[in-house]
Amino acid sequence: MADIKDGLQSGHDEADAKSLFGSQGKNLPVSKSMDSGIQPDESYKMDYPEIGICIIINNKNFLQATGMSSRSGTDADAARIRETFMALGYKVNLHNDRTGKQMFDILQNVAKDDHSNRSSFICVLLSHGEDGLIYGTDGPFELKILTGLFRGDRCKSLVGKPKLFFFQACRGTELDSGVETDSSSEENTCQKMPVEADFLYAYSTVPGYYSWRNSSEGSWFIQSLCLMLKQHAKKLELMQILTRVNRKVAQFSSYSNQPGFHGKKQIPCIVSMLTKELYFAH
Repeated sequence: MADIKDGLQSGHDEADAKSLFGSQGKNLPVSKSMDSGIQPDESYKMDYPEIGICIIINNKNFLQATGMSSRSGTDADAARIRETFMALGYKVNLHNDRTGKQMFDILQNVAKDDHSNRSSFICVLLSHGEDGLIYGTDGPFELKILTGLFRGDRCKSLVGKPKLFFFQACRGTELDSGVETDSSSEENTCQKMPVEADFLYAYSTVPGYYSWRNSSEGSWFIQSLCLMLKQHAKKLELMQILTRVNRKVAQFSSYSNQPGFHGKKQIPCIVSMLTKELYFAH
């Protein structure tokens, strides 16, 4: 069971990997401190008629030829994510066991949609993985191809709006054994936006490492993400919430009967190209 500060979990912990073995525009000025709360120009507009769509792709079973095992516990992740983002007002579409091409087609269709009346977009991918790759049921697919569908030059109706991607998947085969510690305004208008702006990628683990998933309770990352969103989405900015997710995940330790896989740790990795603060409450 996973050993965390506020309780114990049933089941055992697994890793989401192949196998346990084997421009023009004006310069922006330096920001100034503001004491008057959230400024309209500093945070994303989240009061469009719709907050947005959330796409979940939950891959549990894989073709034998891939050599990938079934991802027990992932349905618990999908259910938590669906409940969490529905509570925030998102229209959630859940897709189970999709091939690489099917994943691409789903996201391509969403990218072609008109998001003019939506504040944001969210995508959650639950699968096996390697660094830079996510597995469809038939094999690996490049993450960059999937996320690239939503670039500013390809999805115009989401330009200037937050596009959030959450990945529960391994990014390699390294194990984190942990380490013991001692407790103890000025405005300027930008005429062009970079095509890669306003993305956030939240990976369950850092490059090169395993990502742990409990066989009955789901992955450490998704459990923590949903809990922190439930507790703080109405008052904290997104990066503050994700910092708390990092801390929560860092409290877990793996429970495994496999030699060398017991007592291991994990830390998520947040890559942000967001240009404003993001508050789900508005």
